[in-house]
Amino acid sequence: MNKDLRIDAASASRTDAPNAPEIADTPDSRETPGSDTPLRISGTALAHHIKAELAERVAELNARGVACGLGTILVGEDPGSLKYVEGKHKDCAEVGIESIRVSLPQTASQEEIIAAIEKLNADPRCTGFIVQLPLPEGIDTLKVLEHIDPAKDADGMHPMNLGKLVLHTQQLPATPLPCTPRGVIELVESAGIDFEGKDVCVLGRGITIGRTIGLMLSLKGKNATVTTCHSHTRDIAEKIRRTDIVVAAMGSAHFVKPDMLKDGAVTVDVGVSRVYVEAEERWRIRGDVDPACYAKVSAYTPNPGGVGPMTRAMLLKNVVEMAQRSARA
Repeated sequence: MNKDLRIDAASASRTDAPNAPEIADTPDSRETPGSDTPLRISGTALAHHIKAELAERVAELNARGVACGLGTILVGEDPGSLKYVEGKHKDCAEVGIESIRVSLPQTASQEEIIAAIEKLNADPRCTGFIVQLPLPEGIDTLKVLEHIDPAKDADGMHPMNLGKLVLHTQQLPATPLPCTPRGVIELVESAGIDFEGKDVCVLGRGITIGRTIGLMLSLKGKNATVTTCHSHTRDIAEKIRRTDIVVAAMGSAHFVKPDMLKDGAVTVDVGVSRVYVEAEERWRIRGDVDPACYAKVSAYTPNPGGVGPMTRAMLLKNVVEMAQRSARA
């Protein structure tokens, strides 16, 4: 969730904790939380390692004649959406996944968008694809997304795939998984932090992260106790203060303050807001967690450089796994 806000220079002055150790680029060399200096969990570093591993898997699939391609459908020319889609295709190039781009004008009708979806559903080069949101006004987004073949749902957000996530209580289903929740879980666990028995507070109830990560963390094998908070939650600060891990996905700049956290908590910052810094006379991106919190926690994900790179890496991982499933079918 994104919001435009105005803040003064004082609340925007810190962007990171000083001298914080960063998780190493290799999966076997990790800092352990609990020292006086908080652990900075870098999504950039881990995503780099994941993409290197995926490149090897893509090469193996290609050698067996198995297609591995990511499609994108972009309606209009919104600068933010264009940049986001470009980033996805850049990631594809890094790991050897074929890029299949479909660009439609802002004036495209719902029927034209659905026709583009059906074309990618039938394209053997396309292992999975996404429809870049938001769609123009007047388009029924849910109806459009329902036309995606669930087996090619690269975002893991098709109603059928979400339904399987709800129904599976023992383990994750063998379907595409929502990218951001999956990225959050892998990022936190990469730092040696176990969700088992932990109290987790999720701030935000959107389908892309808030509700879906609650489902994934409550599965047997993760066994976290999840509290979901939202704009109508009473005593939200007290609920946050009782938890071990805070996943902030509200889109409210620097909402989480140090006095809301217990000592040694872990913060995962998913939120993105555009804020205007008066002293600099410019807009900046801010997360949901005030950087002043870093001195109080045992570990934190930076923003940017934390969850964002992992979301993109999980999209690639979904595509590769879909290719592997299709090869076994």
